Amino acid sequence: MATDGLALLVWPVIVVFVGVAVVIANQPPSTKDLSTHSHRQLIGYAGLTLPLALPCLAALRATGLGVAELDSLSAYYYTGAVAFFTGTLVAVAAFLFTYRGYDNRYNVYDRIAGLVAGAAAIGVAVFPTAAPKESLKPSWWIDLTGYIHFGSALVLFLTLACFALFLFTRTDPEGPKPDKLPWDKKLRNVFYILCGVVMLACLIWAGIALKNDKPIYWPETFALGAFALSWLVKGRFEATLLDAGKSTLRYVRHPGQLVERIRTLKPR
Repeated sequence: MATDGLALLVWPVIVVFVGVAVVIANQPPSTKDLSTHSHRQLIGYAGLTLPLALPCLAALRATGLGVAELDSLSAYYYTGAVAFFTGTLVAVAAFLFTYRGYDNRYNVYDRIAGLVAGAAAIGVAVFPTAAPKESLKPSWWIDLTGYIHFGSALVLFLTLACFALFLFTRTDPEGPKPDKLPWDKKLRNVFYILCGVVMLACLIWAGIALKNDKPIYWPETFALGAFALSWLVKGRFEATLLDAGKSTLRYVRHPGQLVERIRTLKPR
């Protein structure tokens, strides 16, 4: 009986995740969109998940280093969450390296920004910050390693802020003029600018904190949140979640339709 009850709880959760995956996988791209909404959503979800998952994984895989001893997200490199920390950064780098933007004259800026941000994300992952304890300091770590880490983090957040402030707000040169944009595009542009401003403000906050030898965990977390939300909105995640919600309700009522849907999926 207990097993049956657990199955009743787990099944809807599985259906939700599969429903979201099915919708994202079958989202039609714009005729000029070289990356698709799903690409942007993956970048956004990776950034949103990082600050949420790190403390949980560090607690589950305790190494004797308390959360109170960690003054930044980067310090989780020295906890049981190291694999998730570096793995997520490398995954984000891969997504950024392959980001193509749109097929218009701004495409070159999207490509350059993606390459710069991707390289910076690799730098953050490969060159860790200083260890919270001297006993955890790797034998190969030197001061230059820390400088490269902070330089890479600065370049990463500055580039991501540029995405939100200058690239996401652009429109197709052959499309409507700025004063003729649909209301929803204008609203999204305001949101992108807000996210970019938050990221820049968090960089200033982190700089002041570092100068005063204070933790930078929260400015990093808020900056990551702004970055993630800007990419999720650019990827129109709200439309995906709405479609996924409708599909989930239908599949919960008729599980056989989900099985048939998965069976009939065709590779593009």
